[in-house]
Amino acid sequence: MSAVPNAAEPRLAPPGAGLPLPELLIARLIFAWHRRGGDRGRFDRLLRAERDAILALVRPLSGTDASRRVLIARLRGLEDSSRHWSVWMTLDHLRITNELFAGVMRSLAKGVVPGRKASTSAVKPSPSVDGGVVRAFEQSCEAVLAVTKGQTGSRTDARYAHPWFGPLDETAWHALAAFHLRLHRRQIERILEGLLAGRS
Repeated sequence: MSAVPNAAEPRLAPPGAGLPLPELLIARLIFAWHRRGGDRGRFDRLLRAERDAILALVRPLSGTDASRRVLIARLRGLEDSSRHWSVWMTLDHLRITNELFAGVMRSLAKGVVPGRKASTSAVKPSPSVDGGVVRAFEQSCEAVLAVTKGQTGSRTDARYAHPWFGPLDETAWHALAAFHLRLHRRQIERILEGLLAGRS
């Protein structure tokens, strides 16, 4: 695995370019299995476990390390444009997406489909994000969990389309929130490997 701290700006696919088609088809199958294999309780537990694992990775870091962008080899399920981020940038992306997930879930619970089209290019992080993003990330996880508190299933038939996974109901967006954290926890692990490699 190749990872380069402080690499010059690499040439990457533009934000929103998506995944190669074979990989996208596999991702859809894996996500469908994830959805069918769980319920709200399991998705909450997974979300909490991934949140805690991410925080355990992030909290010991200095600001210098957490803000350093690292070019990693692309993980399956990760857009090419997302593989030159810092740890704080990754948390900022998760903060943005969690807040959107929570909003979508609240709307769908009321039977209201959001009018704005979902876009992967609209959820990229700021390169200048600072350490305040750690708390903001925690709060965004709590926002998702707050929507699902006391619920057992989808409350309406309303669905909102994800650009990769198609129309999803509220419970499926809940499943996606946990699924998404797991991918980016692995990304943070790769970034940390790159930081260590840069010191050797």
